[in-house]
Amino acid sequence: MLEPDVTLTDIGLALECAAFAVLLVRDGGAPARRWFAGFFALIGAAAALGAIEHGFVADKTSSAGVAVWTATLLAVGLAAVAGWGVGARLVLGRRAAPAVTSGVALAFAVYAAAVVLGERRFVVAIAFYLPAALFLLVAFRLAARRGDARVNAGAWGLGLTFVAAAVQQGRVAVHPRFFDHNALYHVIQAVGLYLVFRGARLATRVAPRA
Repeated sequence: MLEPDVTLTDIGLALECAAFAVLLVRDGGAPARRWFAGFFALIGAAAALGAIEHGFVADKTSSAGVAVWTATLLAVGLAAVAGWGVGARLVLGRRAAPAVTSGVALAFAVYAAAVVLGERRFVVAIAFYLPAALFLLVAFRLAARRGDARVNAGAWGLGLTFVAAAVQQGRVAVHPRFFDHNALYHVIQAVGLYLVFRGARLATRVAPRA
């Protein structure tokens, strides 16, 4: 295993997200829950691909390395689409939300084409994902105002994922070798996503439009 700390925390993140997705599917009911399940499933897929890359791909420029990284960027992009879908259903309801998701799906097609054709900088994925995360944060806040204030847990969770991203970009590490900035990023993100999950369950119970 090339980077045990990063690989194992990525695996943990993937398992956490998979569990959240399964629980939301089992909850059934509101369409927003299915969108949330997809959101967590796609973030989990990106984490699983990250575990493969950090743990077992020594040459990032090899065909295997490029394939794994491309799939990771596409998973992040699809997670952004799911984030828009969730937010739209919480804020706009079932009738207006499809127009938003249709527009975002078109934007994803452009993004995916760029990635496949060679634009594989992570900053591009972040630029595509960030507006969706911000929109979902606002949607949580609005859902909390309509019903249960505890829905704000989702907004706090998304805020914590932004903190995690700042930690990663700032290369803040517990230990440079045994627990680097990527591993710490995963741990903080895991806590944030747990709060998002709590907010998701509450929001889809109290929001009449979801």
